[in-house]
Amino acid sequence: MTLTQYPPTSRAGAPPAPGSDGPTLVEAMGRTYFPLAFVARLPFAMMVVGVLTLVVAGRDSLTLGGATSGMVGLGGAAIGPLVGAWADRAGQRRVLLATAAVHSVLLLALTAVVYSSASDALVLAIAFAIGATSPQVPPMSRSRLVGVIRSRLPAGRRPAVLSRTMSYESAVDEIVFVFGPFVVGLLAATLGPTAPMVAAAALTALAVGTFALHPSARTTTARTTPAASDPGVASGGQAPARELFRPRVLVLVAGFVGVGLFFGSVLTAMSAYTGDAGHAEQAGLLYGFMGIGSVVSALAVSAFPARFSLRARWLTFAVVLLVGAVVVAAAPSTGVLIAGLLLAGLGIGPSLVTVYSHGSERSPDGRGTTVMTMLGSAVILGQSIAAAATGALADTVGTSAALAVPVVAAGVVLASAAANWRLTGR
Repeated sequence: MTLTQYPPTSRAGAPPAPGSDGPTLVEAMGRTYFPLAFVARLPFAMMVVGVLTLVVAGRDSLTLGGATSGMVGLGGAAIGPLVGAWADRAGQRRVLLATAAVHSVLLLALTAVVYSSASDALVLAIAFAIGATSPQVPPMSRSRLVGVIRSRLPAGRRPAVLSRTMSYESAVDEIVFVFGPFVVGLLAATLGPTAPMVAAAALTALAVGTFALHPSARTTTARTTPAASDPGVASGGQAPARELFRPRVLVLVAGFVGVGLFFGSVLTAMSAYTGDAGHAEQAGLLYGFMGIGSVVSALAVSAFPARFSLRARWLTFAVVLLVGAVVVAAAPSTGVLIAGLLLAGLGIGPSLVTVYSHGSERSPDGRGTTVMTMLGSAVILGQSIAAAATGALADTVGTSAALAVPVVAAGVVLASAAANWRLTGR
């Protein structure tokens, strides 16, 4: 697939002349791009928690609420990669506009159906459709950025800029995934349980629609082949779909399922922990400590020396994640539990950055958005499964059992990192 560049709007946006340092990434993308991409992520982060809040309030059933949020995750995991593949073929603009329109309508439809006499089956079906049509802003943003870095920046600067960019994108995801549930709670507490869904629908239509129309949507990414004479020029054609199922790609997906399992199990376990103390509303605050550690460590990745290889980084920080999870599970007090969450966050951030960097390297020709969407969908799938399973375990066995689930999730991440070590050359 040929890498299409959008027309520059200024001298700074023009392709770099031979021997010049070229534009910065901000100049190449445009100064409005990064704030816009941040806001456009919010509906995705609000979706699962917003659906759970709405259904529990409207149907007075925690079981149905958990099942409904799980269906959202299942829809995103099952259809999200297909949406990414569609974007690789048809372009992001068309796909984002279509999914944003349908997704906004479905969010409003669920809000109406939950408070009607419609069956639970219809609620679950709409929830699946909401997940299936969720606009894949995070992976599409990464795909755009990788494409611009490879096409518009001088070859000598690309590795460092790519590392910093993946660090930034992972940190933004962490901030949004912590801030999104907070926004849902604030809106639900002040305006009612339907407010988060209405707000998410409006944000999807406005912010995601604007993101779709941004000039960078005309840039499609493709992985450069080793035989290419210029590392900034992509090879023609699109790799067959079977290339997406190579072990070097699937091990990344498995690792992100583990990350999603960790996110979902920690949030649910914190709900059980604070609920035992009579302060269930404080679960998000405890969860935020893990987000703090993750954001800080994700931003620090760009300072790592080149000799600290990607495969070594993932293995190292997967161990840090596991140690943090063990501290959380065995914590004798809230202070120690918070320390474990901070430590686990320090392991999560670099793991996210590293896996996304691996994903950008290993994306088959013309399949960059698909791979990034597969990784994002894997997180949502793991999160949904863990939230439902950990909640059931907390209800039937107790909070101590729920606190042990993050250890298992961290073990999945570590096993994937070890497998990646064996699959990756020096």
